[in-house]
Amino acid sequence: MNEQKLPHGARILVVRLSAIGDVLHSTAVVHNLKRLVPDCHVTWLVSPPASILLENNPDIDCLLVWDRRTFDKAAQHLDLRTVRQTLKEAAALLHQYEFDIALDIQGLFFSGILTRMSRAPRRIGIHERHEGNFLFMTEMAPDIPERHKIRRYMTALAPLGIGPEDFEPGLVLKLPDAYEGFAEKFFADKAVTLHDPQRPLLLVNTRTTWPDKNWPPEFFGRALANLPENIQIVFTGAPSDQVYIERAQQEMEGRASLSIAGQTSLLELAAIFRESDLLLTGDTGPLYIAEAIGLPTLSLWGPTHSGIYGPLTKGHHFILSPNKCTACCKTKCRHRTNACMNAIKPGTVTKALLGLLYH
Repeated sequence: MNEQKLPHGARILVVRLSAIGDVLHSTAVVHNLKRLVPDCHVTWLVSPPASILLENNPDIDCLLVWDRRTFDKAAQHLDLRTVRQTLKEAAALLHQYEFDIALDIQGLFFSGILTRMSRAPRRIGIHERHEGNFLFMTEMAPDIPERHKIRRYMTALAPLGIGPEDFEPGLVLKLPDAYEGFAEKFFADKAVTLHDPQRPLLLVNTRTTWPDKNWPPEFFGRALANLPENIQIVFTGAPSDQVYIERAQQEMEGRASLSIAGQTSLLELAAIFRESDLLLTGDTGPLYIAEAIGLPTLSLWGPTHSGIYGPLTKGHHFILSPNKCTACCKTKCRHRTNACMNAIKPGTVTKALLGLLYH
């Protein structure tokens, strides 16, 4: 750690509103800050639904929840009156507090406005692909060649004397005590057993928020169909994922499985993750919930890359698309083929699952 550039008891605002994976990535920044400078006071400005993942975080002294979804919808429809009103609400929330330093880990023009509203005399931004954020900052963190998002987020601490050599990987998600035993109760009438070495529990998340990050549901089914019957397969997801889960199940040729899509909240899902053996997923929020909670994962990568977004801690395994067109980081395939995800073969995934479940 370099010479500390923080006043005693510094009041620090972190601006990272969304999304689930990015918010959990940012917990690594706050955890390292608190680990190295325990007397600082950290306030975090966040938006639902990701906010629920921070409510019990021991590194956060004050959590400010502002729902950006109203702003986003108004901006999309050019409803300037609502845009102004929601920004006024954000300003009123921030102005209840005084900050010495604000860290904008979102790196957007929009998050820059919110950071400026904090009235912190020092406002530190990070180098991302988005333009205009620097207009609201008093200083910018150093740019680095490292691609991984967490390490890039960590540069926000460099002006405070915390360098890359101080970084310890790991995400933070602490469940309230009320979730102790939730998984056992949830599965009590579903013929699913926990912590049985003879019947490992494989969770499967079939969908992501980006269309081109989705592996075809039929491929999921083919990959799972050849797993031994003693492996318990449970599909997770949102209510809207059920139709894709059913497609996967149709390809499983009668092989037993269970869907709990839409039956849990994020924290309840995290409680189930904590008692499971492995998660199969794409690059999406549940992958990072699993990392934070300590569940090993096998994740599938096409338009994004594990070297940019993937877990940095042990116990996580990646299948990268063999297609030459990968890591474009586009939400929709420019070729309209999703060739990168389609290039991952079900047999490759089956082999990897067997190796992890019977290692």
